[in-house]
Amino acid sequence: MKEIFKPIPNYTDYQVSNIGRIKSNERIDEAGKLRKERVLKPTNNGFGYLQIRLSKNKNTKIYQVHQLVAIAFLNHKINGHKIVVDHINHKKTDNRVENLRLVTQRQNASHLKRETSSKYTGVYWSKRDKRWIARIRINGV
Repeated sequence: MKEIFKPIPNYTDYQVSNIGRIKSNERIDEAGKLRKERVLKPTNNGFGYLQIRLSKNKNTKIYQVHQLVAIAFLNHKINGHKIVVDHINHKKTDNRVENLRLVTQRQNASHLKRETSSKYTGVYWSKRDKRWIARIRINGV
């Protein structure tokens, strides 16, 4: 597959590729120093997802790599938890565009993500407690 880079909206100094790599464009920084184009190294956010820091006008913001890929290639608009980006193969670090899809938060929470999950929404097998557990949350409660 050929790697294709697209600009990241609102961040003219950065681009994202269809295989999930982020690069900074060649530019002159605030100190007048030439910064060469380079591929940035993402970090793990502690939950298994890759994240990257983007800077604009001396402000830095952290983005999940899969969200940037979805924004550039799937026309995703970040809007809280209404529509979210789902990893089709359930590998949180596989940020290729063909592995990502846009789903509702309900769909994302409902489909089977573990072998020990029940076919019923909100029901899963607890290895620690050695029993089935059912949980449901309505309006955050």
